[in-house]
Amino acid sequence: MQAITMSHVNKTYGSDTSAVHVLKDVNFSATYGQLIDVVGPSGSGKSTFLSIAGGLLAPTSGSIDIGGASLQDLRPRRREQLRLTTIGFVLQSYNLVPFLTVRGQFALVDKVRGTRHMARERFDEVLQTLGIAQLLDAYPSTLSGGQRQRAAIARALYADPAIVLADEPTASLDTDHAFQVMATFRRLAHETNKAIIVVTHDTRLERYADGLYDITDGAIRVIEPHERVA
Repeated sequence: MQAITMSHVNKTYGSDTSAVHVLKDVNFSATYGQLIDVVGPSGSGKSTFLSIAGGLLAPTSGSIDIGGASLQDLRPRRREQLRLTTIGFVLQSYNLVPFLTVRGQFALVDKVRGTRHMARERFDEVLQTLGIAQLLDAYPSTLSGGQRQRAAIARALYADPAIVLADEPTASLDTDHAFQVMATFRRLAHETNKAIIVVTHDTRLERYADGLYDITDGAIRVIEPHERVA
């Protein structure tokens, strides 16, 4: 089953002579059980693509289906509920609550979403793999940028969403931690039937992807296996 399908999606900011065409006739699909990488340089439209795929931003034209539901046909409250219960976002800005410890970030997820979260044993493995099991009582201000990024990734995974959308999740990580994060994403996609979509400029991460797309100047295309650099 398709987790996300985008059909002929366009996004334009401004109008007339000041119009900027950020996404251009984007066709994209992601299947449950796969890790998908969307690779492109800065300014290529990656973040806009991810925001539209997750229902945070409306397209100028085109359609988006999430889990078989057409976003355009849903009422605002139902779209919000779908984002809350089905999609996990990993953003470049981390968005950790500054007055909560790392452990408190996960407790907040329980309050917002109820008792549904990743099984404890599996989540403990995630914490160990990300190298933050020993940081549960630390506050965000005491963590490095890489540690905050890994805590934000763990928080998104803790909610056990069916779809994970990650915007440059390894940008502040060293090579070893970047590869660990991608290996974790790939394993969770395969073992728990999640659709995980990562947008990145880092071509080193391509080896972990089941499917690979290139986005350049707002246009997206599939990268075939023989075109991969890794």
